[in-house]
Amino acid sequence: MRVAPGRNLLAGVTVAVVALPLALGFGISSGMGAQAGLVTAIVAGALAAFFGGSNLQVSGPTGAMTVVLVPIVAQYGPSGVLTVGLMAGAMLVLLALLRAGRYVRYIPASVVEGFTLGIAGVIALQQVPAALGVPVPEGEKVVLVAWEAVRDFAADPQWTAVALAAGTAGVMLLGARLRPTLPFSLLAVAAATLIVEATPLEAESIGDLPSGLPAPSLGFLDLSQLAVLLGPAAAVAALSALESLLSATVADGMSVNQRHDPDRELFGQGLANIAAPLFGGVPATAAIARTAVNVRSGASSRLAALTHALVLAGIVLAAAPLVERIPLAALAGVLLATAVRMVEVGSVRAMVRATRADGFVLVLTAVATLAVDLVAAVLVGMLVAGALALVSLARNARLDREELAEHLPPGDYTAEEQKLLSEHIVAYRLDGPLFFAAAHRFLLELSEVSDVQVVILRMARVSTVDATGAQVLGDVVERLRARGVTVMVSGIESGQLRPLESLGTLASLREEGCVFDTTPEAIRAALAMLHGNGVLMR
Repeated sequence: MRVAPGRNLLAGVTVAVVALPLALGFGISSGMGAQAGLVTAIVAGALAAFFGGSNLQVSGPTGAMTVVLVPIVAQYGPSGVLTVGLMAGAMLVLLALLRAGRYVRYIPASVVEGFTLGIAGVIALQQVPAALGVPVPEGEKVVLVAWEAVRDFAADPQWTAVALAAGTAGVMLLGARLRPTLPFSLLAVAAATLIVEATPLEAESIGDLPSGLPAPSLGFLDLSQLAVLLGPAAAVAALSALESLLSATVADGMSVNQRHDPDRELFGQGLANIAAPLFGGVPATAAIARTAVNVRSGASSRLAALTHALVLAGIVLAAAPLVERIPLAALAGVLLATAVRMVEVGSVRAMVRATRADGFVLVLTAVATLAVDLVAAVLVGMLVAGALALVSLARNARLDREELAEHLPPGDYTAEEQKLLSEHIVAYRLDGPLFFAAAHRFLLELSEVSDVQVVILRMARVSTVDATGAQVLGDVVERLRARGVTVMVSGIESGQLRPLESLGTLASLREEGCVFDTTPEAIRAALAMLHGNGVLMR
């Protein structure tokens, strides 16, 4: 794929402008300070871009990570957060070496769509205070914070901020339709800044920026605290892995011909989180908001994310006085437009219409993202999706009674003899999985068999057997035997033997010679048994 350097450079600059207030804000809200957020965006952003597995990802501090860090700061202090970040980075590198990134592909599409929709909602709600020109109310739930901001605005309206946010978002959305190749976000922010500077309009700007980066140091590390911080570090590593891999998946979906390497992405995020604490930065992850801006701004290579980090570093060193004047409302407009463009209405509508289960999981994941947090939302979505899938599999598992005549060689038996056979021998074909969700239904159906002497269970079409299925099958055999019914099984695949043998289900059947490779062999053995018992005389 052809890389357009100019386009990627512009995308990087655009993302840097968007990332700057986010980095400062997340640093402050985590309790580590504005400089910590900015350092994270620069150091982690550069390393994750260079070593990570996605061409489109932009990494740095995020809102989801901030929620996890606040209690760690309160309990262990700044040094504890830095140690947690270092440990989490090492865990991510270990996960990459174990090739754990591949397992994200098992996250259902409905969960990913719900996650994207929920994150878009979180991004939009987070911008409400700045877009309305009111101070950010206290609180952790974005819905409640946004509602309090609306109430504060109603008490004292600030129409300048509303106009700047709406104008910036409108220019971006309209411009994307007319000329999608132009960086309208950057143009809109520049225009909003010039308007505020050239007119008496008043709008809150970014404000003072920290200058310079601290020297790297391990002075925060306290080896005696490593065991205590292992749990928080595991939580941070899990969040970083989950958010980064889901963000990469979403970025792939927003682009054409882009596919990330999940294990390399974990490795890049691990190195980023190892390095960031050395400079006083907080734990980082890929940021869907900045990644979405990156993709929508035309990025196609790592150059954009690297440019983003370099521009932020340049701002720290040289251009801070200029960026300090950018209105926060204009940046809120950028993210509002980004949130709108993140939602693929057609894709969401198709997913909702696909099946009721997919629609339910999508909506549940989106609501949980808004109401709780990202990790909980994905876990809930996956658990519900898994439960619904099990129910569907259980419903598809079948137990069908078959006519023996179709398994007998033609001409060997008269119609009267075949009718007599059917009165003494019955065959059941098991289709699908014999596992915990369906096994007890089989037990009930088979236990009701009566007025026969032999039951043949055809198992060639059983796709899987778990411990519960093997145990239930053993119960069926014992119950039928207690009623004087002989049980024979045929066609067991080699892959299904282990649970059946481990739980002793086949042991007694093998002793009695009631395990067969094919159904005709089982029928012949049943007929021989009936002849020997004097039930059938020819």
